[in-house]
Amino acid sequence: MKVLITGANGMLGKDLCPALEDIGCFVIPTDYDTLDITDENLTMETIKKIHPDLIIHCAAYTNVDKAEEEAEKAHLINATGTENVAKAASSTAATMVYVSTDYVFDGTKNSPYKPDDKTNPINVYGKTKLQGEIAVQKYVKKHYIARTSWLYGIHGKNFVETMISLANKEELKVVDDQKGCPTWTMELVQGIIKLLEKPYGIYHICGSNNTTWYGFSKAIFEKTNLKVNLKPCTTDEFPRPAKRPKYSVMDNNGIARDWQIALDDYLKLRSRK
Repeated sequence: MKVLITGANGMLGKDLCPALEDIGCFVIPTDYDTLDITDENLTMETIKKIHPDLIIHCAAYTNVDKAEEEAEKAHLINATGTENVAKAASSTAATMVYVSTDYVFDGTKNSPYKPDDKTNPINVYGKTKLQGEIAVQKYVKKHYIARTSWLYGIHGKNFVETMISLANKEELKVVDDQKGCPTWTMELVQGIIKLLEKPYGIYHICGSNNTTWYGFSKAIFEKTNLKVNLKPCTTDEFPRPAKRPKYSVMDNNGIARDWQIALDDYLKLRSRK
């Protein structure tokens, strides 16, 4: 199978490309330098020329807070860029996997979100990613939407590394009133591979079970044997430009492992680097 990856140099893309090669796929990695998805004509020409069987669309504007002040840029990449890729996928009859987010939900539910639950994003990032979902559903007959959450991985800046870098602070306050599902990039990679044998549609690929950012931090420090003066705080005590859903826990239907088991494996891998 010929697979084109957008955003191949990103945290997810760097884990996804070799995993697909391991299962026998011919992978064509692309990033901004080789495929500017915001250029509609270039996107169409490039994808028509390559004519992939499958497109996995990882490229995205992912800075949740900065998106509030760069709304046009976030929209151009996440909404318009995704629409361009979707139209090109349709023109070549390719299957498309679009990586989306838990932030398409508003966080007012108190039980895990299911794929068909009502969306209602409360920040610019979530709104632009939802617009991407809508474009994929509109243009691509053979599509998978893979919503993930609280993503971390060995190849990029992420919450786990940030916490470890702050371990020597005199006191570390972390938000304890937002709940979600931490997800290692390799869990998402394996989930995407599993999707290809499932019916087309929307899926949630995130760590099983849930925690708060404080609970996530506590687990990181316990598993790395770091002694930290960690204190829980509220969202109001730690204001950010972008509003976050208080509850973005998703039902993954057993597609990925418990987030703590995955974190163990990530930390083992990290220690060998």
